[in-house]
Amino acid sequence: MDNVDNVDNRFIFQNSTINALLEGLYDDNVTVGQVREYGNLGLGTFNTLDGEMVVLDGRVFKVKAGGGIVSPVKDSENIPFSVVTMFHADKSVDSEEPMTLAELHKHLDTLRPSQNIFYAFRIEGRFGYIKTRSVPPQKKPYSRLSEVVKDQSEFEFRDVEGFLVGFWMPSYMKDINVPGYHLHFLSRDRTKGGHLLACLTGKIEIGIDYIYDFRMRLPGSREFLEMDLSGKPSELETVEQDRK
Repeated sequence: MDNVDNVDNRFIFQNSTINALLEGLYDDNVTVGQVREYGNLGLGTFNTLDGEMVVLDGRVFKVKAGGGIVSPVKDSENIPFSVVTMFHADKSVDSEEPMTLAELHKHLDTLRPSQNIFYAFRIEGRFGYIKTRSVPPQKKPYSRLSEVVKDQSEFEFRDVEGFLVGFWMPSYMKDINVPGYHLHFLSRDRTKGGHLLACLTGKIEIGIDYIYDFRMRLPGSREFLEMDLSGKPSELETVEQDRK
């Protein structure tokens, strides 16, 4: 692993916090174009919670709840929460062993030399099974995210080629981002995707980026300034996991 004194200027950029999203802050004036200046890989969502965001190779895609339609996004569109980085793999590992999502997490654990820094992942290849979700756009007054995901749309794909992109965050980030793994999927033909709930891997190539720098922009709205962001960990677990 690189010594921190030799690390280049790579960093993770995030707008807003995961707890603000949990509380129902689904609007901000940050644009897709602004976020693309900070990263070519990442994830997030869009104003009114209108779909899941996947950032791959510098392009931003939206996965809609209605039918799971995937479409490229204009730079002018606004986003309330995103996490991106200029991805550069410090390590690449091939795997042909079938792995469930839990097994994939354990395998990725072996590639992380520390529990205290940040990691970005770009996993490319064939998947025997993928299960994802997206949520429908919301109307004010917004419900908490834990209520919104009760009406999420779920999609299942079999024998599909594509990409998993996302991050691993240390436990000390729990009020700012999702501790542990957070991955989104996009198919190679850019027609399928969403927040990853389950998978069975096939032949894949795993790229991992070690990152020592984290930068965040906070919303300036009155709603954010007056929000109680003390956090509710059990709600985050409910939002992130497969509801089955």
